[in-house]
Amino acid sequence: MGKSRYKIPPNDKSPYFLTCTVVNWIPLFEIAEVAQTVLDSLRFLISENRITLYGFVIMENHLHLLASASNLSKEIGHLKSYTARVIIDYLKENYFQSILRQLKLLKKRYKVEQKYQLWQEGTHPEKILDQRMLIQKLEYIHYNPVRKGYVDDPSHWRYSSYRNYSGQDGLLPIEIIGL
Repeated sequence: MGKSRYKIPPNDKSPYFLTCTVVNWIPLFEIAEVAQTVLDSLRFLISENRITLYGFVIMENHLHLLASASNLSKEIGHLKSYTARVIIDYLKENYFQSILRQLKLLKKRYKVEQKYQLWQEGTHPEKILDQRMLIQKLEYIHYNPVRKGYVDDPSHWRYSSYRNYSGQDGLLPIEIIGL
C-alpha cells in the first residue's frame, strides 16, 4: 500500500480520523498541565474556525481526533508544532529532566534545527467515508479509556467528547454529529 493512503488533500473538507502520538509512547498527558496545553490549542483552532472537531480523546500518550478543515493537514501540523514548543518549555521550567533527555535522544537525526522531538511524525489520517464509519470511529474514540481499563464508563473520562454526546458539558466545543 502506498503512502498516499495517509495524506489529506488540500481543500478536502471531509471529516478525518487522526491519531497524534508522543514519541516512544511517553505518557506526557498524565501531567494535567500538558494535557491542558492540547485542549487550549484545540479550543483556539475551533474558536478561530480553523478546524471543526466532531470528537476527541486524549489518552496518556496519544490523542485521537475526528476533525475537518479546509486544510486539515496544515492545521494539525500547526497544532503539533505549537504544542510541542509550549510543552517542552513547560518541561524545562518544571525540571522534567528525564523526559527532556528522552525527547532529545528520540529526535530524528535529520531534524537539525530542533533539540527535542515531542510528536511522532504523521497522523495516519483515515477519511470518513460514511455514517457507519463515523459512528464506529466515534465509539472507538469514546471507549478507548474503557478498553484500557482506566474507567468503567466513558463518561468518567475527563479528556473526551463523550460528555458532549451524552448532553453534558464537555471540555471543548464539539460539532455534534446526528447519530
